[in-house]
Amino acid sequence: MKKAIFIQCRAALLILLVLSLSGMMRAQAIQLSTQEIRWIGERVFENECASRDEFLIKWNEGEDFLSLGIGHFIWYPRGKKGSFEESFPEFLNYAKVSGEKIPTWLDTNLSSFCPWNSREDFLDNQKDHRLLELREFLTETKLLQAAFIVKRLEDALPLMLKNTPGKNHGKIDLQFNRVASTLSGVYALADYVNFKGLGVTSYESYQGKGWGLLQVLSEMKEADNESEPLREFSVAAKKILEERVNNSPPERNEKKWLPGWQRRIDSYLKDKRN
Repeated sequence: MKKAIFIQCRAALLILLVLSLSGMMRAQAIQLSTQEIRWIGERVFENECASRDEFLIKWNEGEDFLSLGIGHFIWYPRGKKGSFEESFPEFLNYAKVSGEKIPTWLDTNLSSFCPWNSREDFLDNQKDHRLLELREFLTETKLLQAAFIVKRLEDALPLMLKNTPGKNHGKIDLQFNRVASTLSGVYALADYVNFKGLGVTSYESYQGKGWGLLQVLSEMKEADNESEPLREFSVAAKKILEERVNNSPPERNEKKWLPGWQRRIDSYLKDKRN
Protein backbone atom coordinates (compact mmCIF):
# COMPACT_ATOMS: atom_id res chain seq x y z
CA MET A 1 0.00 0.00 0.00
CA LYS A 2 1.62 3.21 -1.11
CA LYS A 3 1.78 6.18 1.17
CA ALA A 4 3.25 8.81 -1.14
CA ILE A 5 1.47 11.42 0.98
CA PHE A 6 3.29 14.16 -0.85
CA ILE A 7 1.59 13.23 -4.14
CA GLN A 8 -1.86 12.44 -2.79
CA CYS A 9 -2.09 15.76 -0.95
CA ARG A 10 -1.17 17.84 -3.96
CA ALA A 11 -3.65 18.57 -6.72
CA ALA A 12 -0.76 20.14 -8.55
CA LEU A 13 3.00 19.96 -8.43
CA LEU A 14 4.61 23.39 -8.25
CA ILE A 15 8.09 23.34 -9.62
CA LEU A 16 10.15 26.45 -8.93
CA LEU A 17 12.79 26.84 -11.58
CA VAL A 18 15.11 29.28 -9.80
CA LEU A 19 17.75 30.83 -11.96
CA SER A 20 20.44 33.45 -11.71
CA LEU A 21 20.80 35.83 -14.61
CA SER A 22 22.94 38.99 -14.65
CA GLY A 23 23.27 38.74 -10.88
CA MET A 24 19.48 38.73 -10.33
CA MET A 25 17.40 35.88 -8.94
CA ARG A 26 14.00 35.21 -10.40
CA ALA A 27 11.67 32.21 -10.38
CA GLN A 28 9.34 30.78 -12.96
CA ALA A 29 6.63 28.41 -11.80
CA ILE A 30 5.39 25.48 -13.85
CA GLN A 31 2.19 23.99 -12.48
CA LEU A 32 1.40 20.37 -13.30
CA SER A 33 -1.62 18.43 -12.14
CA THR A 34 -1.30 14.86 -10.95
CA GLN A 35 -2.79 13.71 -14.25
CA GLU A 36 -0.19 15.68 -16.19
CA ILE A 37 2.59 14.16 -14.12
CA ARG A 38 1.07 10.75 -14.78
CA TRP A 39 0.97 11.50 -18.53
CA ILE A 40 4.66 12.39 -18.55
CA GLY A 41 5.47 9.24 -16.57
CA GLU A 42 3.56 7.07 -19.02
CA ARG A 43 5.54 8.54 -21.92
CA VAL A 44 8.85 7.86 -20.15
CA PHE A 45 7.71 4.34 -19.20
CA GLU A 46 6.91 3.67 -22.86
CA ASN A 47 10.31 5.01 -23.96
CA GLU A 48 12.37 3.04 -21.46
CA CYS A 49 10.33 -0.08 -20.78
CA ALA A 50 7.94 -0.41 -23.74
CA SER A 51 5.25 0.13 -21.03
CA ARG A 52 5.95 -3.38 -19.66
CA ASP A 53 6.49 -4.05 -15.97
CA GLU A 54 8.96 -6.86 -16.66
CA PHE A 55 11.39 -4.24 -17.99
CA LEU A 56 11.32 -2.12 -14.83
CA ILE A 57 14.54 -3.90 -13.86
CA LYS A 58 17.10 -4.51 -16.58
CA TRP A 59 20.84 -4.99 -16.89
CA ASN A 60 21.76 -4.37 -20.52
CA GLU A 61 24.54 -6.33 -22.13
CA GLY A 62 27.80 -4.40 -22.18
CA GLU A 63 26.79 -2.09 -19.32
CA ASP A 64 28.25 -2.09 -15.80
CA PHE A 65 25.13 -0.84 -14.02
CA LEU A 66 21.57 -1.91 -13.31
CA SER A 67 18.70 0.12 -14.82
CA LEU A 68 15.61 0.56 -12.66
CA GLY A 69 12.12 1.99 -12.81
CA ILE A 70 10.13 3.78 -15.48
CA GLY A 71 13.13 6.01 -16.19
CA HIS A 72 15.71 3.22 -15.98
CA PHE A 73 17.52 5.03 -13.19
CA ILE A 74 21.16 3.97 -13.07
CA TRP A 75 22.53 2.04 -10.08
CA TYR A 76 26.22 1.06 -9.86
CA PRO A 77 27.71 -1.76 -7.77
CA ARG A 78 30.26 -0.85 -5.13
CA GLY A 79 33.55 0.29 -6.64
CA LYS A 80 32.14 1.01 -10.10
CA LYS A 81 31.45 4.47 -11.46
CA GLY A 82 31.13 5.14 -15.15
CA SER A 83 30.47 8.07 -17.48
CA PHE A 84 26.78 8.22 -16.69
CA GLU A 85 24.97 9.93 -13.84
CA GLU A 86 23.72 7.58 -11.11
CA SER A 87 20.14 8.45 -10.19
CA PHE A 88 18.59 5.47 -8.38
CA PRO A 89 20.01 6.30 -4.92
CA GLU A 90 18.67 9.83 -5.46
CA PHE A 91 15.23 8.41 -6.21
CA LEU A 92 15.35 6.24 -3.08
CA ASN A 93 16.04 9.29 -0.96
CA TYR A 94 13.22 11.15 -2.70
CA ALA A 95 10.85 8.25 -1.99
CA LYS A 96 11.76 8.20 1.71
CA VAL A 97 11.34 11.95 2.08
CA SER A 98 7.97 11.65 0.34
CA GLY A 99 6.76 9.17 2.96
CA GLU A 100 6.92 6.09 0.75
CA LYS A 101 7.64 2.77 2.43
CA ILE A 102 10.60 1.09 0.80
CA PRO A 103 11.91 -2.47 1.23
CA THR A 104 13.85 -2.82 4.49
CA TRP A 105 17.03 -3.99 2.80
CA LEU A 106 17.06 -0.79 0.71
CA ASP A 107 16.75 1.43 3.78
CA THR A 108 20.34 0.98 4.96
CA ASN A 109 23.70 2.60 4.44
CA LEU A 110 24.46 -0.10 1.88
CA SER A 111 21.49 0.85 -0.28
CA SER A 112 23.63 3.33 -2.17
CA PHE A 113 25.26 0.37 -3.91
CA CYS A 114 23.71 -2.20 -6.22
CA PRO A 115 24.02 -5.59 -4.44
CA TRP A 116 24.74 -7.48 -7.67
CA ASN A 117 28.31 -7.03 -8.89
CA SER A 118 27.81 -7.68 -12.59
CA ARG A 119 25.25 -8.56 -15.23
CA GLU A 120 26.16 -12.22 -14.83
CA ASP A 121 25.70 -12.04 -11.06
CA PHE A 122 22.33 -10.35 -11.57
CA LEU A 123 21.14 -12.97 -14.08
CA ASP A 124 22.23 -15.80 -11.78
CA ASN A 125 20.14 -14.46 -8.90
CA GLN A 126 16.70 -13.93 -10.39
CA LYS A 127 15.03 -15.59 -7.38
CA ASP A 128 16.82 -13.41 -4.84
CA HIS A 129 14.15 -12.10 -2.43
CA ARG A 130 15.68 -8.64 -2.73
CA LEU A 131 15.03 -8.64 -6.46
CA LEU A 132 11.41 -9.70 -5.97
CA GLU A 133 10.83 -6.96 -3.37
CA LEU A 134 12.54 -4.42 -5.60
CA ARG A 135 10.31 -5.31 -8.53
CA GLU A 136 7.17 -4.94 -6.40
CA PHE A 137 8.37 -1.59 -5.06
CA LEU A 138 9.04 -0.24 -8.56
CA THR A 139 5.72 -1.50 -9.89
CA GLU A 140 3.78 0.23 -7.11
CA THR A 141 5.58 3.59 -7.27
CA LYS A 142 5.31 4.58 -10.94
CA LEU A 143 3.57 7.87 -10.19
CA LEU A 144 6.18 8.75 -7.59
CA GLN A 145 8.91 7.96 -10.11
CA ALA A 146 7.21 10.28 -12.61
CA ALA A 147 7.10 13.06 -10.01
CA PHE A 148 10.81 12.48 -9.31
CA ILE A 149 11.65 12.78 -13.00
CA VAL A 150 9.76 16.06 -13.24
CA LYS A 151 11.21 17.36 -9.98
CA ARG A 152 14.74 17.03 -11.29
CA LEU A 153 13.94 20.05 -13.45
CA GLU A 154 13.93 22.17 -10.29
CA ASP A 155 17.71 22.31 -10.23
CA ALA A 156 18.34 21.88 -13.95
CA LEU A 157 18.48 25.49 -15.10
CA PRO A 158 20.53 26.89 -12.19
CA LEU A 159 23.04 24.04 -12.57
CA MET A 160 23.39 24.60 -16.30
CA LEU A 161 23.86 28.34 -15.86
CA LYS A 162 26.43 27.71 -13.13
CA ASN A 163 28.42 25.61 -15.59
CA THR A 164 28.07 27.96 -18.56
CA PRO A 165 30.03 31.16 -19.38
CA GLY A 166 28.02 34.24 -18.48
CA LYS A 167 27.78 35.36 -22.10
CA ASN A 168 25.73 32.22 -22.88
CA HIS A 169 23.27 32.53 -19.98
CA GLY A 170 20.73 34.47 -21.98
CA LYS A 171 20.46 31.85 -24.70
CA ILE A 172 20.23 28.89 -22.30
CA ASP A 173 17.59 30.67 -20.23
CA LEU A 174 15.58 31.67 -23.30
CA GLN A 175 15.63 28.25 -24.97
CA PHE A 176 14.83 26.39 -21.75
CA ASN A 177 11.79 28.54 -21.07
CA ARG A 178 10.61 28.45 -24.69
CA VAL A 179 10.54 24.65 -24.60
CA ALA A 180 9.00 24.59 -21.10
CA SER A 181 6.06 26.76 -22.20
CA THR A 182 3.90 23.68 -22.98
CA LEU A 183 3.23 20.34 -21.27
CA SER A 184 4.87 18.51 -24.17
CA GLY A 185 7.89 20.75 -23.73
CA VAL A 186 8.10 20.00 -20.01
CA TYR A 187 7.93 16.29 -20.93
CA ALA A 188 10.75 16.72 -23.45
CA LEU A 189 12.98 18.55 -20.96
CA ALA A 190 12.26 16.18 -18.06
CA ASP A 191 12.69 13.12 -20.23
CA TYR A 192 15.95 14.31 -21.74
CA VAL A 193 17.43 15.12 -18.32
CA ASN A 194 16.47 11.60 -17.20
CA PHE A 195 17.60 10.11 -20.51
CA LYS A 196 20.97 11.82 -21.08
CA GLY A 197 21.62 14.07 -18.10
CA LEU A 198 22.40 17.76 -17.86
CA GLY A 199 25.82 17.68 -19.49
CA VAL A 200 27.48 19.76 -16.79
CA THR A 201 30.23 17.35 -15.67
CA SER A 202 33.45 16.49 -17.43
CA TYR A 203 32.88 12.75 -17.14
CA GLU A 204 29.61 13.04 -19.10
CA SER A 205 31.51 13.59 -22.33
CA TYR A 206 33.50 11.91 -25.07
CA GLN A 207 36.55 13.67 -26.47
CA GLY A 208 35.61 16.74 -24.44
CA LYS A 209 32.10 17.02 -25.89
CA GLY A 210 29.00 16.42 -23.80
CA TRP A 211 25.57 15.18 -24.82
CA GLY A 212 23.29 16.52 -22.09
CA LEU A 213 20.49 19.06 -21.97
CA LEU A 214 22.97 21.94 -21.81
CA GLN A 215 24.51 20.92 -25.12
CA VAL A 216 21.07 20.53 -26.76
CA LEU A 217 19.89 23.98 -25.65
CA SER A 218 23.19 25.48 -26.83
CA GLU A 219 22.72 23.84 -30.23
CA MET A 220 19.22 25.24 -30.77
CA LYS A 221 18.85 28.06 -33.29
CA GLU A 222 18.13 31.61 -32.24
CA ALA A 223 14.41 32.21 -31.75
CA ASP A 224 12.28 33.99 -34.30
CA ASN A 225 8.56 34.48 -34.82
CA GLU A 226 8.34 31.54 -37.22
CA SER A 227 10.18 28.95 -35.14
CA GLU A 228 8.57 26.17 -33.13
CA PRO A 229 10.66 25.50 -29.98
CA LEU A 230 9.84 21.82 -29.49
CA ARG A 231 10.71 20.97 -33.08
CA GLU A 232 13.95 22.96 -32.78
CA PHE A 233 14.74 21.09 -29.57
CA SER A 234 14.21 17.73 -31.27
CA VAL A 235 16.44 18.61 -34.22
CA ALA A 236 19.20 19.81 -31.89
CA ALA A 237 18.90 16.72 -29.66
CA LYS A 238 19.30 14.37 -32.62
CA LYS A 239 22.41 16.24 -33.76
CA ILE A 240 23.98 16.13 -30.31
CA LEU A 241 23.31 12.38 -29.97
CA GLU A 242 24.79 11.71 -33.42
CA GLU A 243 27.92 13.58 -32.32
CA ARG A 244 28.04 11.51 -29.15
CA VAL A 245 27.99 8.28 -31.16
CA ASN A 246 30.72 9.57 -33.48
CA ASN A 247 32.91 10.51 -30.51
CA SER A 248 32.26 7.37 -28.47
CA PRO A 249 34.86 4.62 -27.95
CA PRO A 250 34.52 2.09 -30.82
CA GLU A 251 34.29 -0.82 -28.38
CA ARG A 252 31.04 0.54 -26.97
CA ASN A 253 29.37 0.21 -30.37
CA GLU A 254 26.95 3.01 -29.50
CA LYS A 255 25.76 3.19 -33.09
CA LYS A 256 23.39 0.31 -32.30
CA TRP A 257 21.53 2.54 -29.82
CA LEU A 258 21.12 5.56 -32.09
CA PRO A 259 17.89 4.50 -33.91
CA GLY A 260 16.17 3.95 -30.55
CA TRP A 261 17.41 7.29 -29.25
CA GLN A 262 16.10 9.03 -32.36
CA ARG A 263 12.68 7.40 -31.99
CA ARG A 264 12.62 8.64 -28.42
CA ILE A 265 13.31 12.18 -29.59
CA ASP A 266 10.54 11.81 -32.18
CA SER A 267 8.10 11.04 -29.34
CA TYR A 268 8.43 14.64 -28.19
CA LEU A 269 6.49 15.75 -31.26
CA LYS A 270 3.71 13.18 -31.01
CA ASP A 271 0.46 13.70 -29.10
CA LYS A 272 1.54 17.25 -28.26
CA ARG A 273 -0.07 18.90 -25.23
CA ASN A 274 -0.27 22.62 -24.52
